[in-house]
Amino acid sequence: MKRHREPSGWGALQPPPGYYSADGRPPDALRRALILDWAVSQRIASGWRVETRSETQVVMVRGRPPNHVLHALLTALTCFLWAAVWLVIGVTNKVERVALTVDAMGDIVTVDGPPRTP
Repeated sequence: MKRHREPSGWGALQPPPGYYSADGRPPDALRRALILDWAVSQRIASGWRVETRSETQVVMVRGRPPNHVLHALLTALTCFLWAAVWLVIGVTNKVERVALTVDAMGDIVTVDGPPRTP
């Protein structure tokens, strides 16, 4: 699958200073929620959208699957001329998923998920 351009530093996606306590204690549930909200807002700014969310994990998705019913109708109406366009759209249009999890220490763990097949 073709990966989209990500801003530099996505591998070490951590919130700015101020989200953690000064004495090094693990963050409480409220601070972990704020850290996760920060990570989600960074992804949303890059074109991702939230698919599911819990207290400590968010699954985000980018891209949309093609509308096969519409393309089948266009293919039938154009005497199969639209089939080439439909084929190109079906091959190049992919859906990406990523799971963002905040652990007990407040670190963001990112796991790329497989695309959902129709």
